[in-house]
Amino acid sequence: MGEAYPADETEPPPGQTEEDGAWHVCYFPPPGSSWELMWIENGTVTIDPVVLANRAIASMDLDPITIGIVPESGPNRVGLVGLPVWMWVDSPTGDTFGPITASASEGTVSVSATASVSSIVWNMGDGTKVTCAGKGTPYADHYGKQDSPTCGHRYAKMSTDQPEGAYQVTATSHWVVEWTGGGQSGTIEFDLATEPLPIRIGEAQVLTQ
Repeated sequence: MGEAYPADETEPPPGQTEEDGAWHVCYFPPPGSSWELMWIENGTVTIDPVVLANRAIASMDLDPITIGIVPESGPNRVGLVGLPVWMWVDSPTGDTFGPITASASEGTVSVSATASVSSIVWNMGDGTKVTCAGKGTPYADHYGKQDSPTCGHRYAKMSTDQPEGAYQVTATSHWVVEWTGGGQSGTIEFDLATEPLPIRIGEAQVLTQ
């Protein structure tokens, strides 16, 4: 940070004015364990733990979830109006649901961050948003026409008037990151959204003889 001056020195160092910087008391940890007055020029970048926390988050390479949904998406797949829709996180991993921990360091400062999904907002494409706290429950045939016990929806009308005849479903994960380091701690929150997934909904046709 530049040459240290005695504590009673208040004049800027040669070639500097008081507009160029300021004196700071810097503590050097063991083995030196010394306090020194140091001149730090304006604009000098000190290590910000938040920057390191964000660097740790970037290294996690987090992704949106993989959508699990019944009725399934596909050209030959059609759900029915009024029947339960089940939504879940398909094959959750550390980088799609958490918890996942990473750290980043620079100089003597090291920050550790742990990220996990606190909730998922499902935009069903029909104007409805469903917030689910957990991963949801994967559908299995033996559930029949039950509602999902954890994360579900029912469409009230067909998707025929939608673009491409399908509701566009997206899932937005709300990530919460707890970080600590550099004598500080904090929370960083952000969202990651999936690409839209088309879900077709039709009506049951009543066949009459």
